[in-house]
Amino acid sequence: MIPTVSTDSLRPTEASQPFLQGVNYWPRRKAMRWWSDFDAAEVDQEFGVIASLGLDLVRIFLLWDDWQPQPDAVSPRCLSDLATVCDCATRHGLRLDITFFTGHMSGPNWAPRWLLSTDPAHASRLQVVSDGAATDSGYRNPFSDPVALEAAELLLTTVIGSLKGHPAVWAWNLGNEPDLFAWPADHQAGRQWVARMRALIATLDDRPVTCGLHVASLLEDNGLRVPDVFAETDFAVMHAYPMYLDMARHPLDVDLVPFTCALTRALSGKAVLMEEWGGCTAPHGEPSTTWRWTSYQRPREQFMASEEDLAAYIQAVLPRLVSVGATGSLLWCFADYHSSLHGLPPLLESRHERTFGLVRSDGSLKPHAAVVKNFAEQQPVVNDRPSAIVTLDVTPEEYYLAPAQHAARLYRAYLEQFAELTPS
Repeated sequence: MIPTVSTDSLRPTEASQPFLQGVNYWPRRKAMRWWSDFDAAEVDQEFGVIASLGLDLVRIFLLWDDWQPQPDAVSPRCLSDLATVCDCATRHGLRLDITFFTGHMSGPNWAPRWLLSTDPAHASRLQVVSDGAATDSGYRNPFSDPVALEAAELLLTTVIGSLKGHPAVWAWNLGNEPDLFAWPADHQAGRQWVARMRALIATLDDRPVTCGLHVASLLEDNGLRVPDVFAETDFAVMHAYPMYLDMARHPLDVDLVPFTCALTRALSGKAVLMEEWGGCTAPHGEPSTTWRWTSYQRPREQFMASEEDLAAYIQAVLPRLVSVGATGSLLWCFADYHSSLHGLPPLLESRHERTFGLVRSDGSLKPHAAVVKNFAEQQPVVNDRPSAIVTLDVTPEEYYLAPAQHAARLYRAYLEQFAELTPS
C-alpha cells in the first residue's frame, strides 16, 4: 500500500513561494522531430491541455543538430518557431524552461552533424543519431572541442538575444543529462565549462540559469559533480526514476525521488527543482508488468506500471517533494508518442519511452493527469523549513570518493529517520 502524506503544510500564506508544477514537452506526433517538422497549431492545442491541468511550467529542448546544422550559424527557422512557442506559452499562462545542447534524449545521443568523428577515441557508448538517422560515427567532446565551444556560445548568444525580455522565458538550462553525451576531463573542467556558459548568459539576460543533471551525478564522479555544477548556477535540479536504480526498494519507491532532491540540496546548498521524474505505463487497462526485449543489441528488462499504479505513485510523491523543500515538480513527460513514430529513433529500440505521458497517444488523459490537476488546485507552496532532510556526515570531496556507496548509505539513514514517510 502507498500511504498518503498530510497536505496541511501545502496551504499558502501571504509570503509563500508557489510550488512550481509542470511537465517536460515533446509533441506526441513529432517527439524529437519537433523542430524539423514544426506545427504551431499542434503546440497551441497541447499547451492548452497542459494549462487546463493547472500546470504552469513547461520544459522544452533545443535539439542541437536541428538548431545548429553548421557550427557558425543558428537556424533562422528554428528561431522563428521558438518565438512562436514562447508566444503560445504566454497566451496559455505558461512559462518555459529552455534547455540547450540537446544532446542526450530518450536513449540515443543526438549529435550535431558537424561534431561527428570516425576516430575510435570519439566512439559513443550509446546510439548516435544525427541528421535524423542513426549513424555509426562517434563525435568530439563538446566540453573541450574548440569548435563546439564556439558553437555553443553562438547558440546561447543568438537564442537568448532574440528572446531577451520575453515573458514566457522562466529559465535557461545548459543541458539535459549532459554526462550521458560526454564527460569533461575532470570535475574542475566540468565546473569551468558551466562557469563559462553562465558568465556569457549573464551578459545577455538576467533570467536564472541551471543545468539538467540527473541521478548519475549523485552516484558517480562523471566530471559534473552536483556541488561544482550548481555552485555556478542560480538553482539546482535533479532527475530520478526508481525503476532504473538498484538502490530503489521497488520500481515505484515513493521515497527515492524526494531523497535525491534532499541529497542534492545537501551537496549543493541550493534550492532544488525536481525537473524530471515519472514512469512508463503498460497499455491502457493492463496491470503492472515487466517487459523484456532486445534493445540496442542487448537484452532489456523494464518495469511498466499500470496507469492506476503510476497515478498512486505520483499522488504519494508530490507531497513528499514538498516535505523535502523542493521548489517544484516537472513530470516526464507530456505525451505518449503516436504509433507512427515507433519505427524511428529513439522509439524503435527504447520501447518503454513510448508511454511516459500524462496523455495517451490518442490525446486522452491518463489517471495521473487528474492527480496533478488536483494537487495544483491545492495551491501548494515551497516548504522553506523541510521536514525531511539529508544530513551529510562527509565533505563533498569525500562523498565523491565513493558516491554510490554514500548515496545508498544515506538513503538507508533517510528512511530510518523519516519512517512516517515510508510505505507500511
